Amino acid sequence: MLTITDLQFAFGTRTLFEGASAQLAKGWKVGLIGRNGTGKSTLLRLIREAHTTKEKDTAIRFNEGATLGWVAQEVAATDETILDVVLKADAERHALMEESETATDPDRIGYIHERLLDIDAWSGEARASEVLMGLGFTPEDLYRPTREFSGGWRMRAAIAGVLFAQPDVLMLDEPTNYLDLEGAAWLEGYLRSYPNTVLLVSHDREMLNACVTHTLAVEFKNLTLTTGGYDDYLKMRAIKLAQLESMKKKQDAERAHLQSFVDRFRAKASKATQAQSRIKMIEKMKDIAIPVSERTTPFHFSAPESQLAPPLLELRGADLGYGEQAIILRDVNLRVDPEDRIAIVGTNGQGKTTLVKSIAKKLELMAGQCIAPGSIKIGYFSQDQMDELVPGDTVYDHVLRAMPKGTLPGKARGKAAQLGFSVEKVETKVEKLSGGEKVRLLMGLMSMEEPHILILDEPTSHLDIDSREALIYALNDYRGAVLLITHDVYLAEGTADELWLVKDGKANVYGGNLDDYKQLVMSADRGAAKEKTKPAEVVVAAPAPKVDKSANRQKAAEARKAAAPLKKAADTAEKRLEKANKRIAEIDAELIKPGLSSDQMQTLMKSRGEEVAAAETAEMEWLEALEAYEQAVSED
Repeated sequence: MLTITDLQFAFGTRTLFEGASAQLAKGWKVGLIGRNGTGKSTLLRLIREAHTTKEKDTAIRFNEGATLGWVAQEVAATDETILDVVLKADAERHALMEESETATDPDRIGYIHERLLDIDAWSGEARASEVLMGLGFTPEDLYRPTREFSGGWRMRAAIAGVLFAQPDVLMLDEPTNYLDLEGAAWLEGYLRSYPNTVLLVSHDREMLNACVTHTLAVEFKNLTLTTGGYDDYLKMRAIKLAQLESMKKKQDAERAHLQSFVDRFRAKASKATQAQSRIKMIEKMKDIAIPVSERTTPFHFSAPESQLAPPLLELRGADLGYGEQAIILRDVNLRVDPEDRIAIVGTNGQGKTTLVKSIAKKLELMAGQCIAPGSIKIGYFSQDQMDELVPGDTVYDHVLRAMPKGTLPGKARGKAAQLGFSVEKVETKVEKLSGGEKVRLLMGLMSMEEPHILILDEPTSHLDIDSREALIYALNDYRGAVLLITHDVYLAEGTADELWLVKDGKANVYGGNLDDYKQLVMSADRGAAKEKTKPAEVVVAAPAPKVDKSANRQKAAEARKAAAPLKKAADTAEKRLEKANKRIAEIDAELIKPGLSSDQMQTLMKSRGEEVAAAETAEMEWLEALEAYEQAVSED
C-alpha cells in the first residue's frame, strides 16, 4: 500500500533520513514512533507531498489509485452543522449526492445511484453520527453550527471527518492530544477494526500497544519496522542490541588474534606473506557499530522541607464554577492527604479543570469551604500556562526570576541545568523552545516553589514516550500529593492509586480502577451499570429447602458429561497456546545468536509474528471454552 525506498532528506547540514526504507501492507495498523526531533512530522509531510505530486520516481510510492487521508487543521467556525461537515469529508459521496439532485442523463443517473450503493452512501449519516458520538459529541451537538464549538472540539470534528471518509491510508498525528480518556478508548477500538492501512504517530504507550499491528521507529536516520506494539518493539530492540554486542565481542576477539599474529611475525621473512594477508583481513573487517541510546533528562519535583499533617486540603459542601449563573459542580466533598496519587476522570466538559483550578485557588468557590493550612504550597501546571512564558526572554531569565532576589548568575545557570537545559538551551528564547522543552521549563519553575500538592492538567501532550516514562518516575519519587488529569492511560496507571470521577455536576471518589472505569464508559448499557451501584434492598429470606446431596451429585456428573466437548476444546486450545509460547521462546533464543544474516533475521521475525498471532488466538479460544465449560457444569 505504501513503499519507502532509500529515502534521503536533510535540513541544511542536518540529515534526518539516510537510506531509509520500509513497506506498509494493506490493512496494517502501524505506530510511527521516535523521539521528538527525529523526523516523524517531516516523514508525514513527505508522504503527503508524494501523494499529491503522484510522481513515480520518488522514494515514497503508493499503490495505484490509493487514497490518503489526514487531519490538516481544525474545522472552520461557520454556520454549517458538525454532522454536515463530517459528511462532506467523504468527497466522492458528497459530490455524487449533490450531482444526483441535478443530473438529467439517464445513463449518468444510473451510474450515480449504482456507485452510491457501492460505497454504502445511504448509511453515511448513521456512520458519521457513530464516529462523532464515539469522539464525545452528544446527539444534540450533531446539529449545532461549528462556530459554537471551541477549537479543541472542532479539531475532534476534523478527526471524525477523516475517520468517516475511510481513506486507503489513514495518517493520524497525536490524535489523543484532542481527546479525553473515553474518546481515546473509543478510538483504540475503532482503529483496531479499521479496514484499511493506518499510520499513527503517538506517544501514548497504551494506545500503541492496544491497536497497532506493526511499529515503525524513526531512529539513527533510518526506519526500523517490527511486528507488534511498542512493548514488542522494545523487546526486539533489546534482542537486536544483544546480538550486535555479541557479534562485536566476537569480531574484537578475531581482530585481536589477527593483530597478535601480525605483531609477532611481521619482521620475519618466512612469515611476511602470511602477515600481509592478515593485515588485509583486518582492513577488510567492517566495524560493527552499536547504537548509543540518547539519554532522557529526568524530571525532579522538590518537596517542601516542612511536612504538613493530613488532610492537606479539604473541600466541604463546595459549589464550583465561574459565577452563580455558571456553577459547574455542586456540593463537592473531597480531601487530599500527603502522598495521595489521584487521577481525575470524566468526559471533557464535565468540570475536571474547574475542580483542579478551584483546589489550586485559581477560581473562587461559589459556596462551601476549602480548608487548608495557611502555609500550604500548591503547584499547578496546565497547557494554558505556555502563554504565560515571556516572549523574548530566555530560559535563564525565567529561572532567575523564580529564584530569590540577589541570586548569582552562576547559581541560576546551575539550576537551569538541573531542570534539563544544556548550556546552549539556557540562552534560548522561550519562543524557540519545542513544546516538550516548554513543558519541562514550566514544570521546573513550579517545582522550585517546593509545593505540598502537585496538580498536573494534561502534562504529556508535548512529551515523547521516554519523557513520559521519566515523568512517571519523578511523580512516584515525589514526597507530596499529586492530582492528575490525563488521557494517557499508561501515565495514570503508573502513578495513581485513587480515582475521582467528575460527572453530571458531581465530583466523588470512584471505587473501581481504571479498567473498571473504561468498561463503564464503553458499555452500551449504561443504565445497567448505574443500577448496579444502587443500594440493595433488605430482603428476609425464606427457609432453605432440604438439599438432596445424592441428586445434586448425579446432576453435576450429567452436566460434566454434557460439557465434555467444551472441556476438550479448552484442553486443545491450551496445548496450542503452550506450543506457540514454546516456539516463541525458541525463536527468541535463535535471534540472539551471533552471525545471523539479514534474510535469516527477517525469516525469524516473520515466524515470531505468526507464532505470537497463533498464541493470541489460542489463548482467546482457551479462555472462551474454559468459561463456557465452567458455566455449563455450574448451572443447576
